[in-house]
Amino acid sequence: MSIGDVAERFGLATHVLRHWESMGLLTPARIGGARRRYGPDDLYRIAVILRAKEAGFGLDDIREMITTADAVTRREILRRRRADLARRIAEAQASLELIDCALACDHEDFTSCPDFQASVAEQVSPAAVPSDPAGRDVRRLACVDLEPQAYVARSRRPLP
Repeated sequence: MSIGDVAERFGLATHVLRHWESMGLLTPARIGGARRRYGPDDLYRIAVILRAKEAGFGLDDIREMITTADAVTRREILRRRRADLARRIAEAQASLELIDCALACDHEDFTSCPDFQASVAEQVSPAAVPSDPAGRDVRRLACVDLEPQAYVARSRRPLP
């Protein structure tokens, strides 16, 4: 397939495929010395790159995973990405809980809600958090009707 056909098939601009080639992610065959020809292996590689990008991998990590023969190196890259993704998911979950609290809040203006103000204040100056014997955060947001066993775990970012 030509570069234009491949770009169209995957919804990419041709310059993206050229960039990936310049980074060592793709090595399409050349015909006549200049024209790129993409075969089934190249199409598979492009699909792998796109999936990895969807998972949040950068091009350098993708190149390292694709080009290394060392399974340990690949797993280490995956572990790093997994840890980062888990952190981002926790932050997004905490944000979702804050939004749910604000939506369910009985206060006319949720910004005047003591629970909302306390959660924002924690981002500025994290205080000691009450915990149960297992060390889990046991605070509950009063403005959200939670199940009796539900606890709200908030994401904490260290101050710079």
